[in-house]
Amino acid sequence: MADRLRAAIAAITLASLAGCSFAPPYHPAITPTPPAFKEAGTWQPAVAPGAIVPDAWWSVFADPQLDGLEQKVASDNPTLAGALARYDTARAYLGQARAGLLPQLGADASVTRNRQSDHRPLRGSNQPDVYGANTIEAGFGYEVDLWGRVRNSVTAGKAEMQASGDDLAAIRLSLQAELASDYMALRGLDRQSELLAQTVDAFAKADHLIARRFQAGIVSGIETSRSGAQLAEARAQLADVAAARALTEHAIASLVGTPASAFTIAPATTPFAIPVVPLGLPATLVERRPDIAAAERRVAAANAGIGIAKAAFFPAIRLGGSAGFQDTGLPGLLSASNTIWSIGPGAVLNLFDGGRRRAELAVARARWASAGAEYRATVLSAFQQVEDNLAQLHHLGDEAAAENEAVRQAAATERLSLNRYDKGAVTYLEVFTAQTTALRTRRAALDLETRRLQASIRLIRALGGGWSAQHDGVAAPG
Repeated sequence: MADRLRAAIAAITLASLAGCSFAPPYHPAITPTPPAFKEAGTWQPAVAPGAIVPDAWWSVFADPQLDGLEQKVASDNPTLAGALARYDTARAYLGQARAGLLPQLGADASVTRNRQSDHRPLRGSNQPDVYGANTIEAGFGYEVDLWGRVRNSVTAGKAEMQASGDDLAAIRLSLQAELASDYMALRGLDRQSELLAQTVDAFAKADHLIARRFQAGIVSGIETSRSGAQLAEARAQLADVAAARALTEHAIASLVGTPASAFTIAPATTPFAIPVVPLGLPATLVERRPDIAAAERRVAAANAGIGIAKAAFFPAIRLGGSAGFQDTGLPGLLSASNTIWSIGPGAVLNLFDGGRRRAELAVARARWASAGAEYRATVLSAFQQVEDNLAQLHHLGDEAAAENEAVRQAAATERLSLNRYDKGAVTYLEVFTAQTTALRTRRAALDLETRRLQASIRLIRALGGGWSAQHDGVAAPG
């Protein structure tokens, strides 16, 4: 009866200790969260978060070719494939850690013939020189996780797997945004190429006309040389745009996992509307961005690592047992008289290691501090990126409005100077100046439009690929 009571008390004690863990209570690092984004023109108060935005955030641009390219990024980009492999690796490591929660089972069999030495110490006189030793045995082992080492290993492995999944999402979002930005640059170059091609055609006609007037003695050689220089400069600008377009197309080819030599995008000049991106709560941003989520998960993993390091100061307790059969010959091996078994606990405690465990604990705490600092830095960088791109959209919008007015005024000046030149009221210098200004303002307006589109893409990326579903009457796409 006393033996049973002692066994029950021991079982209760073990069960109570099995819940022990030396990992500190986990609390994510606290970062200041502003109530609103200030760079949206006027101070914009935060609003309640809306529904989840569809994954295909680029569909706001309504371009089927962009949709197809984005799908190829998901399936063929090697950088994304590498991130997926790292995620699979993290999942496998988690499975390895979880295996420590379960008993380990094994079996062993051996059939041997052995000869012992004639002079073996304590050898009996009646022992044979040659004998058989045949064993069939099964065993189990289980680490009693009194100090939480195994459970904290699982916690850390799960957090690392989640961080790796968030890394995968962050890389996917980064590649999608890079592709969308390059695509907008490509289409902006297509529009500039169209403008310059029209300009070269117009300048060529004007140059031909001036050459005929020079032959007739109506104009001087200065006007012909000025007209020729203007035409050559326009052709040079067209060639420069063609070179930039080729490089952009090559960059897109690499993003979609296709050799640049086998990849072509036909020119298109359809303009894109600047998307209106409604904003949600800054707190929603913190929860949404995958790089922030990854940083937070790594803080959790480092926190569990402290518990693993502390558990090393306590004995590792393992329950084990085995049972089987053993005999000198195979006949009758599996009989009751040949049964063998053993069962019992074991404990291992390192009494002196020269400070290694204390150093490992210091490393674990330093990793936790480093992960917390990295998390806070990632959050601050996220808010900076949102504010940067809000400022870009705001101020580029004002610049675009002014530049469009400059285009209108320059076009009027160009028309008037051409009329005055046709009537002989001015020299070609006035026409040259007006046309040069008109071309420069048109190209600047097209460049601003591309920059505003790219700033919109960067803002969507900074918001984690999404935004609130409804704000100021604007619904998210999808």
